[in-house]
Amino acid sequence: MPSRKFGLNLVVFVAVAALFTGIWALYNRPVTAPDWPEQISGYSFSPFRADQNPQQNRYPTDEQIRQDLELLSKQTDNIRTYSVDGTLADIPRLAEEFGLRVTLGVWISPDEERNEREIAKAIEIANASRSVVRVVVGNEALFRREISRKDLMVYLDRVRAAVKVPVTTSEQWHIWLKYPELAKHVDLVAAHVLPYWEFVPMEDSTEFVLERAKDLKKAFPKKPLLLSEVGWPSNGRMRGGADASQADQAIYLRTLVNALNAKGYNYFVIEAFDQPWKASDEGSVGAYWGVYNLDRQPKFAFEGPVIAIPQWRMLAVASVVMALLALALMLIDGSALRQRGRTFLTFVAFAGGSVLVWIAYDYSQQYSTWFSLTVGLLLGIGALGVFIVLLTEAHELAEAVWVRKRRRPFLPVLADTAYRPKVSVHVPCYNEPPEMVKQTLDALANLDYPDYEVLIIDNNTKDPAVWEPVRDYCEQLGPRFKFFHVAPLEGFKGGALNYILPYTAPDAEVVAVIDSDYCVDRNWLKYMVPHFADPEIAVVQSPQDYRDGNENTFKKLCYAEYKGFFHIGMVTRNDRNAIIQHGTMTMIRRRVMDELKWADWTICEDAELGLRVFKSGYAAAYAHESFGRGLMPDTFIDYKKQRFRWAYGAIQIMKGHARSLFLGKDSKLKQGQRYHFIAGWLPWVADGLNIFFTIGALLWSAAMIIVPQRVDPPLLIFAIPPLALFFFKVGKIVFLYQRAVGVNLKDAFCAAVAGLALSHTIAKAVLYGFFTKSIPFFRTPKMRSNHGLMMALAEAREEVFVMLLLWGAAIGIAIVQGMPSPDVKFWVAMLLVQSLPYLAALIMALLSSLPKGQEEEQEEVATA
Repeated sequence: MPSRKFGLNLVVFVAVAALFTGIWALYNRPVTAPDWPEQISGYSFSPFRADQNPQQNRYPTDEQIRQDLELLSKQTDNIRTYSVDGTLADIPRLAEEFGLRVTLGVWISPDEERNEREIAKAIEIANASRSVVRVVVGNEALFRREISRKDLMVYLDRVRAAVKVPVTTSEQWHIWLKYPELAKHVDLVAAHVLPYWEFVPMEDSTEFVLERAKDLKKAFPKKPLLLSEVGWPSNGRMRGGADASQADQAIYLRTLVNALNAKGYNYFVIEAFDQPWKASDEGSVGAYWGVYNLDRQPKFAFEGPVIAIPQWRMLAVASVVMALLALALMLIDGSALRQRGRTFLTFVAFAGGSVLVWIAYDYSQQYSTWFSLTVGLLLGIGALGVFIVLLTEAHELAEAVWVRKRRRPFLPVLADTAYRPKVSVHVPCYNEPPEMVKQTLDALANLDYPDYEVLIIDNNTKDPAVWEPVRDYCEQLGPRFKFFHVAPLEGFKGGALNYILPYTAPDAEVVAVIDSDYCVDRNWLKYMVPHFADPEIAVVQSPQDYRDGNENTFKKLCYAEYKGFFHIGMVTRNDRNAIIQHGTMTMIRRRVMDELKWADWTICEDAELGLRVFKSGYAAAYAHESFGRGLMPDTFIDYKKQRFRWAYGAIQIMKGHARSLFLGKDSKLKQGQRYHFIAGWLPWVADGLNIFFTIGALLWSAAMIIVPQRVDPPLLIFAIPPLALFFFKVGKIVFLYQRAVGVNLKDAFCAAVAGLALSHTIAKAVLYGFFTKSIPFFRTPKMRSNHGLMMALAEAREEVFVMLLLWGAAIGIAIVQGMPSPDVKFWVAMLLVQSLPYLAALIMALLSSLPKGQEEEQEEVATA
C-alpha cells in the first residue's frame, strides 16, 4: 500500500511538473523574425558605461569609446552622437580609425551658455574632421519646450553658415508636421518615429513607422528624410499595447531594419548600448533602448527564432526544484491526506515556486543601483515570506477538507461509569454587569456533574454596586459557590486566576475556567472531564461559542468570522496535539496547573500556558462540539481591541519562547507542534508587514502624481505577492467556511468581510508586539449599548483615513497619468484592492452602530 501511494504521488507530481513546464514552454515558444542584416544604416551612439553619467560629468575614456566603435563598425558605417561635451568631442576623431561616418549632435537646452559652448565646439569639429557628414542642432528641444522655435532657427542658421556639411535638428515626427516652417532652416528632415511612446503594439509598429515616413516625405518632398531615431526598449513599463520586452525588441528591430533597408531609408537605431543614467529623465524604460546591454553583450539573437526567455528551461527546472522542496516539507506528515489534498498542495507548490522564480528572473534583468538593490532585497524577502504564508494557509486548507479521518477525535464521553473526578470551576470577573454574571452562575448551578465547586474572583472592580450583587447571589446559590473580591491585584486575568489557586478544594483534580459571560451546557463537565482518564492529557479544551449571533447584522458577521478558527484551525492543530488553549471553556489537570501556573507577563496568559503544557511534554484534547456560549463584543472598537490583544499576545509568546519554537531548545515540543504555533501566527505577521507595503505604495503613488514624467508605475512583480496573498486569503475563507464550517456562501462572505476588517488592527498589534515588551491588559466589555454613527466612524478613523489615501492615490494617478497603459491600470486596481480591508472596517463600524432589531429587544426584555 505505501508503494502504491508513493507511485500515485509521483504520477501527480510529474503531471503537475509537466503542466507548469508546458506553461513555461508555451510562453517561450519560438517566434520567427527576419535575421539581422549584415549592415544597418546607423546607430545612435552614447558610450557611457555603468559608472558614468554626463549629468555628473563622468565620461568614458577614449579607449572605452574606441572599443565601442570597433564593435559597431562590424554592423554599420554610420553613428549619431548627441553632444560634444567632455570626451564625446573625441568620437569623430576616433571614428576615423574604423571608417565610420558621424552625424554630430549638438545638445540644446535652456542653458544658453552651454548652448554657445556646444555650438562653437561642434563647428570646430565639423570643419576639422573628415568623419562628420552632418550636424544635428538640438534633440527634441522643441518637444521638451526647452527653447523657442525662433531661437532654434537662429541656431540652425548660424551653424549652416559656419559648416560645409548638411545641418538639421532632430524632433519627433509630429513636431515637424506641426511646425513645417522649420524645414526652411534645415538641409534635411531628421525625425524620430518611436511607436512605443505612442502606445502602438509591437505587431503594428513597423507599418506605423513606414506610414509616418510616407507622411513626412509627402509634407517635405524637397527635403531628404532621415529617420534619426527608430527603436524599441527591452524593459520597462507597458504603454497601451506596447510591451517593453526583450522578445518584442528583437522581433520589432529585426523586422524594421530589414523593411527600412529594402525601401532605402536612412535611419539610426536607438541605440547601440543601454544607458541606465537616462532613467532619471525618461523613467525606468529609458535605460533599456540598447541593442547591446551595459556589458556590450547583444540582448537578443541576431538570427534564428526569437525566444522570450532564452534561459526558460533552467528557470523551469528551478521552479520544479522549489516546488519539490516545498512539497516535501508540507507532506512530511501528510499520511492522513486524501489524494485530492496532496494534488492541491502539489499545484500550490508549483504555482508559488514558478512565480518566485519568475519574480527573481524578472528583477535580475534590471540595472542595479543602491536603491534598486535595497528594494530588490525587500521584495525578495517579502515574496519569499508570502510564499511561505501561502504554503501554510494551503496546508491548513488541505488538512481541513481533504483528510480521511481526524487523527485525535475527542468525542463526548457518555458512559455512566466514566472517570469523573472533582472539578473546581474558576470564573474571573472585572467590572462585569451583574445580571450577565448571574446568568453564568445559573448555568453553572445547573451542571449535571456529581462533584464540583465554583470560585468567582472579582479583581479590581471599584464600584461595590457592580461586585456586591454577584457576591450576594453566590451566597444564595449555596456553599458550592465561593466569591472573592480582591483590590488591588496585579497580573491581570492571570494574576486573578493564580490568586484563587490556593483556595481550590484540595481534592479537586481538574481546574476549569470560563469567562464571566459564558452560559455552559449542563453536560459540559459530564461529557468532557472523562478525557482526563488518559494520564498524558493535561488540557481539555472546548470551542468558544456565542449566543448573541443573531442580535444584529454586525454580530452575525462577527459570529461567522469567529467560527472559522474553532472549526478549522483548532481542528487541524488538534491532529498534531498543538491547539491554542483559550481562557474560557478550558480545563487543566490540577497537578499541572499547580506546577505551571498562569503567566503574568503576557496579555494572552491562556495561549502561553497551553504552549508551556506542550513544552513540558503533556498533551491536550480538543472537542469539536460546543458546550458553552458567551457574548460577543457589541461595538467595533471592542471587537478590534479583543483581536489586538490576541495578536499582540501571540507576538509576545513567540518572542518569549523563541528558542523553543524556532530552535527546539529547552522543551519537549515536537516538530508538528512547533510548526503549528509558528505557521498559525504567520498570517498575522504578514498583515503587520503589509503596512509597510501600503506605506510604500502610497509614497510611490504620490511621486507618480507629483512628477509623472519621471516616476513610472512600479514593476508588476511588486504588486503580485501582496495581491496573491489577499486573494488567496479571501478565497480560502469563502471556500473553507462552506466546506469545513458548513455555512452558506453568504455567511462565508460575511466571515471574509469581518476578517478583513481586522487586518489593520492585527497589523498594528504585530508591530507593537515586536517593538514593545508589554501593554496594559484590556478586557472586552459585554452587554454595552449601541452607539451613534459618529462614534462608529471614530472607531474606524484610522482605517477610513488610510482608505481615503488609497482612493485618493488611485484617482490622482488616473487623472494625472491617464489610463491607457496596462501597468497604470494594474497599479490603480492594486491600490483599490489594497483599500478593501479598510473599507471592510468602515462597513463593520457602521453596522455596529445600527440599533438592535425590535424582536431582539423584546426577547431580551422577556429573558430579563
